[in-house]
Parts: sequence; structure tokens; C-alpha cells
Amino acid sequence: MSPSANIATRLSEFAQQIPDNPAVVQCHRGKDGRMQYDQITIAELDRQSDQLAKALRKCGLKSGQKIVLMVPPGLQFFSLTFALFKAGATVVLIDPGMGRSRIFDCLEEINPDGFIGIPLVQIVRCLNRKRFPNAAMNVTVGRRWLWGGSTFEQLLRVDTSGVQLPVVSGSDSAAIIFTSGSTGPPKGVLYEHGMFNSQVEQLQEFFQVVPGEVDLAAFPLFALFDAGMGVTSVIPDMNPTRPADVEPENILDPIRDFRITQAFGSPALWNRVGKYCVEKSITIPHLKRITSAGAPLPLPILNRMHSVLEEPTADMYPPYGATESLPIACLAGREMVGRIGERTAAGAGTCVGRPFEKIDVRIIRVVDGPIDSPADMQVLAAGEIGEITVSGEVVTKEYFNRPEATRLGKIRSETELWHRVGDVGYLDEEGLLWFCGRKAHIVSTASGPLYTEQCEPIFNEHPQVYRTALVGVGVKGNQQPVIVVEREPGYLSQSKGDQGQLVADLREISMRHAHTASVETFLFHPALPVDIRHNVKINREELAVWASLQLAEGEIV
Repeated sequence: MSPSANIATRLSEFAQQIPDNPAVVQCHRGKDGRMQYDQITIAELDRQSDQLAKALRKCGLKSGQKIVLMVPPGLQFFSLTFALFKAGATVVLIDPGMGRSRIFDCLEEINPDGFIGIPLVQIVRCLNRKRFPNAAMNVTVGRRWLWGGSTFEQLLRVDTSGVQLPVVSGSDSAAIIFTSGSTGPPKGVLYEHGMFNSQVEQLQEFFQVVPGEVDLAAFPLFALFDAGMGVTSVIPDMNPTRPADVEPENILDPIRDFRITQAFGSPALWNRVGKYCVEKSITIPHLKRITSAGAPLPLPILNRMHSVLEEPTADMYPPYGATESLPIACLAGREMVGRIGERTAAGAGTCVGRPFEKIDVRIIRVVDGPIDSPADMQVLAAGEIGEITVSGEVVTKEYFNRPEATRLGKIRSETELWHRVGDVGYLDEEGLLWFCGRKAHIVSTASGPLYTEQCEPIFNEHPQVYRTALVGVGVKGNQQPVIVVEREPGYLSQSKGDQGQLVADLREISMRHAHTASVETFLFHPALPVDIRHNVKINREELAVWASLQLAEGEIV
């Protein structure tokens, strides 16, 4: 590939190599019940994004300006994203599922220079114009009413002859992407073009992705990597903020119709699809690899999906990373079963694999405050649990307009930059990285710390348990450990007496392991609260408050 820094250059190069290959396919279920497809080729996407980029520059867009992009995932989303990259703007991407108040907080923090969005977005912008005083570059995707600015269709008709696109360096800002906010307020992560390029290179090399493959992209943001690899992105008919509610046939139909070779989705999506396939005796053809992110991949989901994949060498991969640093490590699903799976079930934590080739990982002693220099990092020996820190080309340098968060999350010197992932874990003697949970979710008891990913899998092995959450009630240092249980759907209506038997079983299980022997309290919850983005990260902060109230009211089995 060309050494050009702009991530959009990769699209242009594939437009020369494989121009007629589909770049993006958008799926939607027709009134007749059949799946229908709209698509754009790589050459068409390159030409359209060029036209949009030049039109935006002619309309006054300047390099580095922050433009919020809020359009549904689909053909226009991809054209506009690559247009903004080509135009030298900084694309601001906010998950619409994070809630209205959080969205406004994020937008005010960014102070954007403009909005590209559907009419509803522009209406909200106009009603709150005092909160976004610099938002002068506005484009409506759809029908424009009383507000100003151009429309998407008008930009396609602008005469752009003579307009030159800017030269972009690897250190120029490309995007601001917000964290999910699962353990605190969402923060804007500032990405540079060079970071995106490094991400594409490392993912393509690790997964051996070749141009011409077809990807089912159930999380559209990750689909942006596809165009940089010459891969077709197929966007399924689903609400991307509710993967746990996906209609399985909306996933299976495009896999069959487009002979899809790889797919990305959260564990919640594959849990639903896998169960459906088992119930209907359906197998999934063509897929060579499935990637799943957002939270650790439970072994029952992994085993179920392995059982329905037709390709004998097909596998699931749960790459480990964070919005601030992706990828970090990965382990093939078939490696997760057997010896490693047995260790997870016994409370060793979740193995997330070996670090990617260009990623350095250090486990350091847990510190609550900032660490000013790499020289101050207390690196732990193999097997010792501590904070996971990473360094490499994909590690972002700062949070936008959040100097205190940057100081807390980054450890730097003139020659080094390390990111504190916010997770705890350890490296074993084989160099495998084990995830033990979020640092914020450590339960601090009088007898020592307890880690979610070392405790929960032990109880999740019970056939009546769908998932569990470890939370602490009380003062840090003397917290009472509580396991909150969500039962498998078939057991939800059972009586208190049946719950009592399950608790007896779980207490017996806890006594088999030294690090769970202190867990004596079990509560039942109908559906554990989860994050909006992947529907799988458990909101343990909310659960801890709920558990505290339950115990205060005497609701204990």
C-alpha cells in the first residue's frame, strides 16, 4: 500500500485495484419478507467521497475542524466519513444509544464546528444553538427545512473543478470517538491518521484478511476498517444499539446470499444467533472467522457457535482492546476451550491471548492516582495481578479537552507513551495475557481483593445460571461480596424454594475455590443492566446500588 498518511488513501488505492467490487452493502427486509440490498462499489464510493470532500472544502470546511457525523449506518455514512477524512476534517462519532443528556454533554465538550446529520439532528441543533456557538458548517442528510446549510444531494452537484484536497500527515487528527462510558462519563478519544493506518495493518496481518473478502459488520464503526483492507462491508438489518434483540434471519440471510467470510458482532448478538441455529438445526455456511468484542466471550456462546459453523476450520476470535488502544491481544476461540477454558472455569480469569506483534504489555502495581513517568511504573512478575498498561503505534495520546483524564490515563516521557487500560490482569509464564476485570470493579474485602473475571465464571458454570455479576456492598476495604444472578430464561419463573436450592448449589461451588470461599450472599435479578453499545458489559455500579438496597430491605435468599 501507499505510504500516504491519510487513511482514506487506502480506499482510493483499492478503487484502482478492484473497482467493481462492492464496498458497502446495506440490507433491509422488504414488505414481501425477502431481504433486499442496496450497494455501492469501491470505485463509486471513492468517487462519491472525493466529490463530497471537495464540495465541503468549497463550502468553507477547513482542515482540523470538528464535524459531528450523525447519520444511520449505511451507504451515506461511509461516503461522508471518507469525505471528511479526505477533506482534512476531524470526524466526531458519538454513539446515539448513550442517552440524550450524555450526548449533549459530549457535544458541548467538543464545541463542534458543524453537524452532518439527518433532519432530526439539525432540528435539535437549531433548538440548542446557544450550546453549539461555532457550528456553522452544517449539512442535512435528507430533506432540509428552515435551517441553513447544504444537503447531501446538493453537495453531489457542486462544481468542484479546481478544488484541491489537503495533504494530511500521520500526526493530523482524524477522529474523536467516545468511550462507552460503562465505568464513568464518556470521554472523547483523539485519533490520528497514523493510528488508524497502524490498526488496519495489524488487524489485516493477524487475521490474514485478503482483498475481496466479505464482512458482516454488525457494529458499523468497525466496518470502516474494511474499506482499508479491500473488504466488502455488509451492514445487516438491525438496530446497532440493540444487538441482543437482532432477528437471527437478518444475520443469516446475507451470510448465505453474499457468501460472507468474516463477521463482527458483540457476544450478545452471537448468543442470540447461536441459540436460534441450535433450536432450528441450522448451520452457518461460508464463515471463516467471527470476531466478537465488547466483553469477554463466554465459553457457552463459543461452544454453541463452533457447533453451527459449517467450515471445519472456522473460528471465533475475541480481540482484546479499548477505544483508546485497539487491538491489544487476541486468542483463537478453539484455543480458549480445553486447558485454557478449564483454567477460566476454575477462576484463573479470562485469557485474552498473546499481544499483537507491535504491542508492548506491562502489568504494573495498582495505583489510584496518576503516574507521571514510565520510570515510576512498578512492573510485576509473571502471574501477579495488576493494572494492564500498553504501548504501541495504536495507542492514542490524549482525551479531547480532558487534561486531567489524560494525565490519569497516560504515562509518558519524551520517548515513551503508555496507556492505562483500566483493567486488571496478569501475564503468565507462557506470555499469555489474562483479564481479571475492570479496575473500578475490584471488590475490596477485609481478606483481600476479589476480581470479577476470576469469580463470575465459577458460578456461570451452573446450568441454571445465564450470567452473574460480582459487586461489593459497603466501605472499600471492608466490602461484603455479593453475587447477583441472572438465570437462564427457562428458570426465571421458579419459586423461592427453587431459588433456595440454587443458592445452596452456588454456596457449595464457592467453597471449592479459595478466592470465592468468602462469597456467601446471592441475589437474583431478572435481567442484569448492560451497556448500550454492545448489550453485554454489565453495569456493576448500578447493580452495587441495587444490591445494597436489597440487603437493607432483607431481600436475601
